[in-house]
Amino acid sequence: MTSSTPVPPHGPAPEPSPERYREVQDSADFRELRTSFRSFAFPMTAAFLVWYLAYVLLSTYAEGLMAIPVIGHVNLGILLGISQFVMTFLITWLYIRHANRKLDPLAERLRVEIEGED
Repeated sequence: MTSSTPVPPHGPAPEPSPERYREVQDSADFRELRTSFRSFAFPMTAAFLVWYLAYVLLSTYAEGLMAIPVIGHVNLGILLGISQFVMTFLITWLYIRHANRKLDPLAERLRVEIEGED
């Protein structure tokens, strides 16, 4: 059975030491990576959970509001339910954009630093 990970022509890189990982973990780049991830992930998670909880509560306790017709037989509840999917895709797209711009370059720089590549 073959490995799906390509092996460099000079062989696999030696495993970095635990001390090396700790050095990188204490670096400014790692702190920036962690801060950048958290500054995106925590607010987006909170926003999604608040919106989801609001939708559930409205569906449970504001049946009259959710039953308001908007277009034909489509009511406000259906539109707000569909907005849950839209918000999921929007957050995913925003995260991919954030990761490509901020997280991936830092993570790649740290990977190169840990593995000692030039």
